[in-house]
Amino acid sequence: MKLRQDTTLQQKQQGKLIMTQKMQQSIQMLKFNASELQDYLSQIELDNPFVAVSFNGSSSGQPLPDFVTPPSKTSSLFDYLLDQVNLTMRKTVLRDWVVYFVQNLDQNGYLKLDTKKLVRDKKIDQTTLDDALTLLWRLDPPGVGARDLQECLLLQIESERGRDDLAYRVIAEHFELFTQSKWEQIAKKMAIDLKQMQALIDYLKTLSAAPGKAYDQSETACIAPDLIVKNVDGTLQAESTTLVKPRVIFRKSYYESLVGELDQSVADYLKEKKKQYQTLVAELAQRQSTIERVGAEILERQPEFFTVPEHPLKPMLLRDVAQKLQLHESTVSRAVNGKYLQTDFGVFELRSFFSQAVNTDQAGNETSVDEVYKKIQTYIGAEDKHKPLSDQKLAERLQGDGLKVSRRTVAKYREKLNIASSSKRKRF
Repeated sequence: MKLRQDTTLQQKQQGKLIMTQKMQQSIQMLKFNASELQDYLSQIELDNPFVAVSFNGSSSGQPLPDFVTPPSKTSSLFDYLLDQVNLTMRKTVLRDWVVYFVQNLDQNGYLKLDTKKLVRDKKIDQTTLDDALTLLWRLDPPGVGARDLQECLLLQIESERGRDDLAYRVIAEHFELFTQSKWEQIAKKMAIDLKQMQALIDYLKTLSAAPGKAYDQSETACIAPDLIVKNVDGTLQAESTTLVKPRVIFRKSYYESLVGELDQSVADYLKEKKKQYQTLVAELAQRQSTIERVGAEILERQPEFFTVPEHPLKPMLLRDVAQKLQLHESTVSRAVNGKYLQTDFGVFELRSFFSQAVNTDQAGNETSVDEVYKKIQTYIGAEDKHKPLSDQKLAERLQGDGLKVSRRTVAKYREKLNIASSSKRKRF
C-alpha cells in the first residue's frame, strides 16, 4: 500500500512539473514580437520534421504586413519597469519606494541595496520595506529585484501559477548542492528518483540567473505589426496579421508511415514530436487570443484615437485592462511590450496606448500624460524664439487650459520630450 501511495504522489508531482514547463513556454511565446515569433517557428520547423509552417496568407486572405522602421530609441530595464510602475500603481509613499528600488537595480535586475541597513537607519520601516519589495517582485520579468541568485530563482518559480513545489524545495533547501550540480545527492535527500530529478533539472535550466539583462539593448531596426485595425460595417476591429497567425501543418502521412517501426527509441521520438506540434498549436492560439483581446480592449477604451484627427488618448492603466480581461498584470505587460498595431495613419506600439491619469480640471475630468506632452510641444512649437516660454510660463498656460501642472512637473515632461530649457532655446 505504501508503494502505491508513493507512486501516486510521484505521478502528481511529475504532472505538476510538466504543467509548469508548459506555462514557461507560453510565457516565452507571449514575449516574442512578430519577427521573433517567425524566427522561433522557423527553428521549430527545422527541428521537427513533421511540422510545416506557412506565413503566406491567412484564412481571411489578409496580405503579409510590411515591415516598418520605428523611431530610434533604446529599450532599457529601467524604462520597462518604470512604465509598469506608472501604469499599475497609484501615487503613494509605497510606490515611491518601489521606484527607488528600481533605480538601484543593476543591469542584471538585482537589487544592490543593503535593505537591512535601510531599516536599521530608520529610513524605512520593515512593513513598508516588505510591501514595496512584494510590489517590485510582481513586475515583469520574474526574478527582478532579487538580492541574490537564490532569491532570484525562487521568485521566478513563485511567479508561475501552479508553482512547482519540488523545484522550489531544491532551491530553498538544497541551494548549495544545486550550485555544485550534485544531483544524485539532491535526489536522495528529496526521496525522488533520477528520472524525476532530470525533469527538475530541465525545468530549472529554463530559469534565468540575470532576468534583466535582455532589456538593456537597442530595439530591432525593423518591426512588423501584430494587429491591423479595420473598419467593419462602421465598427473598429483589431485583427491579427499573418506573421502572428501562421498556418501550422502536421505532416500526418509522413508520421503514419513511421508509426509501425518496432524500435522503441523511434516510437518515443514520434510521440515527442507529435506532442511538440500539439503544444505549439495550443500556445499559438493562446498567444493570438491574448493579444487580440488586449487589442480589442484598447479599441473600446481609446475610440477617439482612431476616429479624431488629433488622435487624443484617455488615461488607461495596465491594471484596468488586466482586471477587465481577468488576466495578470504581467501577462498584459508582456502582451503589449514590443507588439505593434497598424492603422491607416501609422504603426503604434500597444504599450503607447497606456497612460497614467494626471491633473484633474475644474470639472473633474482626467487628462493623460500624453495629452499634456502634446500641449507642451504645441506651446513651444508656436513660441517666439527670441522670447521662449519658461517652464513657469508653460505651467501657467496649462493651468489656463484647466490643467493643474506644477513648474517642476513641466520641467520633467519637457526633459522627457528631449526639449531644451528656455535659455538654450533662445535665439539672439
